[in-house]
Amino acid sequence: MAIFNRVTWLLVFLLCCWRNGMVDGTHVVYHELMSTSVPSIVVDNQYRTGYHFQPPKNWINDPNGPMYYNGVYHLFYQYNPKGAVWGNIVWAHSVSKDLINWIPLEPAIYPSKPFDINGCWSGSATILPGNKPAILYTGIDPQNRQVQNVAYPKNLSDPYLREWVKPDYNPIIEPTNGLNASSFRDPTTAWYGLDGRWRIVIGSKRKHRGMAILYRSKDFVHWVRAKHPLHSANGTGMWECPDFYPVAMGGELGVDTSEYGSGLKYVLKNSLDITRYEYYTLGTYNRNVDKYIPDGASADNRSGLRYDYGNFYASKTFYDQGKKRRILWGWSNESDSTRDDVSKGWAGIQTIPRKVWLDSNGRQLLQWPVEELESIRGKQVYMMNKKVKGGDFVEVSGIMTAQSDVEVTFELSSLAKAEPFDPTWTDPQKLCAQKGADVKGGVGPFGLLTLASARREEQTAVFFRIFKASDNYVTLMCHDPSRSSVRPGLYKPTYGGWVDVEIKKKGKISLRSLIDHSVVESFGAEGKTCMTSRVYPSIAVGDAAHLFVFNNGAEDVKITEMKAWEMKKPLMNGD
Repeated sequence: MAIFNRVTWLLVFLLCCWRNGMVDGTHVVYHELMSTSVPSIVVDNQYRTGYHFQPPKNWINDPNGPMYYNGVYHLFYQYNPKGAVWGNIVWAHSVSKDLINWIPLEPAIYPSKPFDINGCWSGSATILPGNKPAILYTGIDPQNRQVQNVAYPKNLSDPYLREWVKPDYNPIIEPTNGLNASSFRDPTTAWYGLDGRWRIVIGSKRKHRGMAILYRSKDFVHWVRAKHPLHSANGTGMWECPDFYPVAMGGELGVDTSEYGSGLKYVLKNSLDITRYEYYTLGTYNRNVDKYIPDGASADNRSGLRYDYGNFYASKTFYDQGKKRRILWGWSNESDSTRDDVSKGWAGIQTIPRKVWLDSNGRQLLQWPVEELESIRGKQVYMMNKKVKGGDFVEVSGIMTAQSDVEVTFELSSLAKAEPFDPTWTDPQKLCAQKGADVKGGVGPFGLLTLASARREEQTAVFFRIFKASDNYVTLMCHDPSRSSVRPGLYKPTYGGWVDVEIKKKGKISLRSLIDHSVVESFGAEGKTCMTSRVYPSIAVGDAAHLFVFNNGAEDVKITEMKAWEMKKPLMNGD
């Protein structure tokens, strides 16, 4: 469960602190901004997305317990039915046959029993033997303790599983034996062991050590805490929304969470409350002693691998049995103010669901938008074999680029002018802030200027920059929204990540960006490095938004192929 720190009378200051991880997480309820009944809200559509998941109005955050069941995709998510700020949280519920078009249903879980009377927070779904779904979730009890509960569908013959029942024997897990009752949440999807026992992980912390606390059960009702956590790491703080699952060491097929054997690696992902970023490690899982051991190459701290190096948090994966793949959902919060959210009448979106699999090099995961997204591609424009000289801009016209899907491949004519790489540059986000799109380079920056005004006083840049290290080349990918809006007072962080690619050998690099009014999601080098930005242009809105390919480096680059599609609006929660 993602938690927040924006106090109204110090909004600007605390917003900056929260975004940079300076303030510990606490739940702030904006009583003056919420009503006791569902308000009549006039929704501002200027920044609403066209094809990303969001309800017609109000606040959303974490995707909860996504699952595939009997041919239907279910997305549960944290939702405030009474306003555009965090509070009054229920498990909203939408269903789909294709992950793109969604039908809204009544909330699946909402505060109604003593064990969740003060809140129904995040959790996960598990398909039990007999094809019976179960939801594990964190409830807030009358003492404001975080306790773990279970819920089941009321009627399995209902294809949409509209109603869920919470047994009175809840809570099934309580924070006993010295556990911090305010840092004990977000149970994972359960996996089944050869010993006939289920296992789950719950996020927690001990002082500054993040912990994945392990529990076992024979009946999914009575749970016993393991002597040792599945894994922990010092200096990482509270682990929110943990996720633990196997990936195949060859190919792109996903595997069920309970799969075990040779040919698998394991992923442990945690959302870090102190930084508001996520990181994951790859490693091995010893089922005999229930211990996860990260590979030596996986940094087990806040500098580790990320699904997304931008505005992306509280993510959750699930195994799609229908198409034998693992799907990732993530939440992208607003980066304007709480007052702006109330004025808009809504806050938060879910990023496009992504297929996730292990890179052939075994060092990281790859991600790509689900193939179903291509079904809403509309009018297309095309460009190929176009040289972009240093300082040049090439406009992509003929479609409404404010709601588009763009794929481009760049060919590098030479790396001779690559800037020298300083080995003290260890933080790619800081480096992107220092060397933004307007800073001339050797090989790069080159890429896309998205949601740009005609004169480019507004632009959100997505680009690569190549450096020459002592014995190889280093590729940097950046999102630079520092000029995304001429509107003052907005939070416009630059994001960055390294791209693990042999650029000298390949001589090419690809970029895909999903552009949707107030969000830009990008996938570098076929999904090796991904990042998401939320932006709020004042000029580059709707039909006034432009798209450019640019090169601000000394070395020429060539567009070997560029395809861009205007995206149609899918059926989205009755919007």
